[in-house]
Amino acid sequence: MPRQRRIALPHLPHHIVQRGHNRHAVFITSDDRVAYLETLAEFRALSGIRLYGYCLMTNHVHLIVDPGAEPANLGKLMKRLAGRHTRRINRLTQRTGTAWNGRYRCSPVDTDAYLLACNRYVELNPVRAGLVAHPAEYPWSSYRTKVGLGTCAWLDPDPVYLALGRSRERRQAAYRAIVGHDIPPAELAFIRTALQRNQL
Repeated sequence: MPRQRRIALPHLPHHIVQRGHNRHAVFITSDDRVAYLETLAEFRALSGIRLYGYCLMTNHVHLIVDPGAEPANLGKLMKRLAGRHTRRINRLTQRTGTAWNGRYRCSPVDTDAYLLACNRYVELNPVRAGLVAHPAEYPWSSYRTKVGLGTCAWLDPDPVYLALGRSRERRQAAYRAIVGHDIPPAELAFIRTALQRNQL
């Protein structure tokens, strides 16, 4: 049987999820998360990808990435992130083997509405998991930057976010209101199914 491959398209955002091996923690300390984000920023600068959203949970990560003209950038990004982070965790915990549960999952985001939905889904992960009551309380996602509570020089504003208002303040307020609404169950199911089925 031929090996399955993911669909990756140029100049299109992709929602990516990668989980820890056997759902074990891949981030043990805040320094682990900082190191992961530094690698993410480094590869963004080297490759020309655009990063529209992220959330680092305890045992998995969510990213929203546009690979630019080279869809292969997605695989290169995830290989670099996984390899470097595995070496870090193994060194700290004195274990061997991969930190990650096989291959990452990836779903193209082909409409403005879906991009907005995926960003909201990603940034509400800590709330759904019961870690915080509001996404603004979670320091390891892109939400705080988008609503003006923090800064991140390497986070790219996506076209849908930019269309939310003419001024920075209006965009921040509009985005805060959008993420403040509960995600409809059908939308949740659609996003999760899209991640599961995106293989040929």
